[in-house]
Amino acid sequence: MEEIARQVGPARIDIAHERLGPRDAPVVLLIMGGGAQMISWPDDFCDTLVGRGLQVIRFDNRDVGRSTHMTDAPAPNLQAVLAGDLSSVSYTLSDMAADTVGLLDVLGIEHAHLVGASLGGSIAQTIAIEHPARVRSLTSMMASTGNMAVGQPSPDAMRELAGRPPAVTRDEVIQQMLQAFRVIGSPGYPMDEEEVAARTGRAYDRSYDPLGHARQAIAFVASGDRTKRLRDLNVPTLVIHGLADRMCDVSGGRAVAEAIPGAELVLIEGMGHNLPPGLRNQLAERIAQFILRAESTLKDA
Repeated sequence: MEEIARQVGPARIDIAHERLGPRDAPVVLLIMGGGAQMISWPDDFCDTLVGRGLQVIRFDNRDVGRSTHMTDAPAPNLQAVLAGDLSSVSYTLSDMAADTVGLLDVLGIEHAHLVGASLGGSIAQTIAIEHPARVRSLTSMMASTGNMAVGQPSPDAMRELAGRPPAVTRDEVIQQMLQAFRVIGSPGYPMDEEEVAARTGRAYDRSYDPLGHARQAIAFVASGDRTKRLRDLNVPTLVIHGLADRMCDVSGGRAVAEAIPGAELVLIEGMGHNLPPGLRNQLAERIAQFILRAESTLKDA
């Protein structure tokens, strides 16, 4: 059941979240990507993790869903930020990491296994760097290091996505999301268009805030390159990336795995920048096996 945690972290914000599975099981904290709500973690993906004896927590990051939206922040200006002008940046990945650790505090959870997708992978990496005592293991999916020389979107994909008028109505938002996933989704694993449409409509009904998504995007850019700090991590790490990812090139995943000592790298043929139905069970099983192995090793240490 969805709940709202109040006065979370240093920013004292609200965080919408949901806990699934037994409360005495190892905690898996799912961190979603830019502009995406906690419902973007598919139910069947979560159910597979719970079925392997894990407790799952999914939540809305700040500026999406039913968590606090930073409406008093400056208007985000991505082009200015890319040019080095950070005056429109109202928070960074460190702030989003502190939100996440603050949620663990409110829930009375000492540490968790982190699973982050896309921007969520960058947030998970930042938590591991800045709050290592709270992290049992790290799974970074379809994410990069913050080094702009790797993990960049395909220019062709960006051209296909750019130039469209802003979506405003519920139906426009749904149609735009369907088109986006046709461009950046997984060519080897067909998407379920009815499912995507239903989830996008539900997300629109929960909250639609394009400026919130833009604030998250400039937070990512302003946070810079984590490569040097990733080299100092001492945490069991799994890196998963699709070889057909047009939103975050596979070079980003390779760079994450290369930077973190002992990281395991899994590259998946035909996987793009989404969690398609045909891959979810495989991904969840792989992550569950990794987490249970890490949990066993940590208990024996």
